[in-house]
Amino acid sequence: MRRLPKIILKEGKEKPILKGHPWVFSGAVKNIEGEISSGDLGEVYSSDGKFIGLGHINPCSQIIFRLLTYKKEEIGYSFFKERILRAARLRENYFKNLTNGYRLVNSEGDFIPGLIIDRYGEIFVIQILTAGIERVKGILMDILIEELSPKSIYERSDVEIRKEEGLDEVSGLLFGEEFSDLIEIEEYGAIFKIDIRKGQKTGFYLDQRENRSQLRFISKDKKILDCFSYTGGFSIHAGLGGAKGLTLIDSSDYALDLARKNIFRNRLDRIPFNLIKGDVFQVMRGLKPEYDLVILDPPPFAKRKGQLQGASRGYKDINLLALRLLKDGGYLLSFSCSHHINWDLFHKTICYSAIDAGKKIQVLKRMGHPLDHPVNILHPEGEYLKGFVLRVMTD
Repeated sequence: MRRLPKIILKEGKEKPILKGHPWVFSGAVKNIEGEISSGDLGEVYSSDGKFIGLGHINPCSQIIFRLLTYKKEEIGYSFFKERILRAARLRENYFKNLTNGYRLVNSEGDFIPGLIIDRYGEIFVIQILTAGIERVKGILMDILIEELSPKSIYERSDVEIRKEEGLDEVSGLLFGEEFSDLIEIEEYGAIFKIDIRKGQKTGFYLDQRENRSQLRFISKDKKILDCFSYTGGFSIHAGLGGAKGLTLIDSSDYALDLARKNIFRNRLDRIPFNLIKGDVFQVMRGLKPEYDLVILDPPPFAKRKGQLQGASRGYKDINLLALRLLKDGGYLLSFSCSHHINWDLFHKTICYSAIDAGKKIQVLKRMGHPLDHPVNILHPEGEYLKGFVLRVMTD
């Protein structure tokens, strides 16, 4: 192996990475031996000179080192092939005949920090978040083409986090056939139209799949309010479960138009439905308390730790509004995708909402990531999605 730059850690700062956390922050570094640039492969050592592991280095980022392996081994085609195929087998074994839309590789959760690959049928969408993965994009493309045979590979690396890595936002077709603006995937019997080029994330919220499907068990004969509805994922499953009415609220005309298409595509237009464009907080304040089931799936209110206080107020307000709109015995599905909002804080926020609303609440279920969004147990930052199924009562 060629001689690699070395990161030497301050005394005691090796403990997190030795226990399994894949990141080293710049403040933990004592000194660096050798010249480094963004995306270099390098080694990390303890303060007393003991080798810890290999990973990608980026001096431009607060996360200066991302661990790939604890071994001294070649980091190339074979290394990434083994990890990608291991991830692919997990999904293929579980999702066969259930859905053709799922996350193929989930960054740190699949031990390839900085790499997201989502599969929509025969189209793969790749999202590169770090300078290290940017360096090996060609290798990753070769592996996907040679081993998994997609018809197309599209890049959606148009995310703000790349700026922290010194990278520009980019998107576009990388390989294969051009495809239509809207493609379709099947999810547990539901059909969804997906816009890979312009949609949120890589086109769809794959991480809510299992949580959406739960609605089929509790939505029969219920009037549904779907807040921050995007393209109607939750509403479609509620409709297929026998809901008697659907109201969707979103701030995007485009998302609501796609939600309408999904309602008709799943032959749910027989159910009374209403699509409302506007600020969800404002719209909810003008609604009558006539709903049997309310879904809250807002965008992240806290993208940084400094936003926690404001985010907590936002979650409290939106849950208070939802509780006031529910009939006695109704259900609330409430989510947070802010990874800075932990389970305890999210739980307390909903408790405060219940107290202010004068409601009693039963926690029926906690909900989180599906199987195709695994989390490294020693990397809690990867667990961002948190949700509750709640039953609401007045006495």
